[in-house]
Amino acid sequence: MTDAADWFALAWAHLQPDGALSVDATVLAAAGLALLALLVPAAWRWTRIAVTVVHELGHAVVGMMAGRRFTGLVLRPDMSGHTVTVGRTRGFGLAASTWAGYPAPALVGAGVARLALEGWAPPLLAAGAVLTLLGLSRARSLYTGVVLLVLAAGLGVLWWWGTAQVQGAALLGVGLFLLGGAWRHLLAVAARPGWDSDPGILARLTHLPRVVWVVSHAVAIAAASWWLVDGLPL
Repeated sequence: MTDAADWFALAWAHLQPDGALSVDATVLAAAGLALLALLVPAAWRWTRIAVTVVHELGHAVVGMMAGRRFTGLVLRPDMSGHTVTVGRTRGFGLAASTWAGYPAPALVGAGVARLALEGWAPPLLAAGAVLTLLGLSRARSLYTGVVLLVLAAGLGVLWWWGTAQVQGAALLGVGLFLLGGAWRHLLAVAARPGWDSDPGILARLTHLPRVVWVVSHAVAIAAASWWLVDGLPL
């Protein structure tokens, strides 16, 4: 009983926010790695799955908030994916869930980066690991399960064993990567019009032109970008 109590006390201590992140070589290295992952084609090919995970979970979370049931998550080796939510085949809930995918990485990225700067990396890492593990119950392929397990393990290891500065720097880098990845994903879908893309589906659901939805995504991602830049210690 004492061992369990000691473990919970230690876990609680690991959840406490630390002081504001100081800009040092670790932070600059994390930002540099995020930039490389975004700009180097070989690196982007393997790391963009993180953007896809947040994109798909954005569909799921907003769908549940709008009254839909989240029943499945599929990630593919080509780094694409799709989310299954059950509910009405038209209406606000489906439109909101469909719209949420492209802005989600930007909003999560900006929020994570700003909170990391303010010292909230420990609880963010623990929450991220738990949420990723919960997503396993909706995984519909072996590849999806493996990706979610690897992400959860990485977050958990960093939470339990990482120093405060390393935790904050890593999450700042992740936030910057997700924000940049949101722009890359949106530019890709804008350059290749298709009725099976989120903007195309929204156009069919609402009878508004596809470009309206692309612009709405761009506005949301731009707002997240401005909010993050406004909070950087420049």
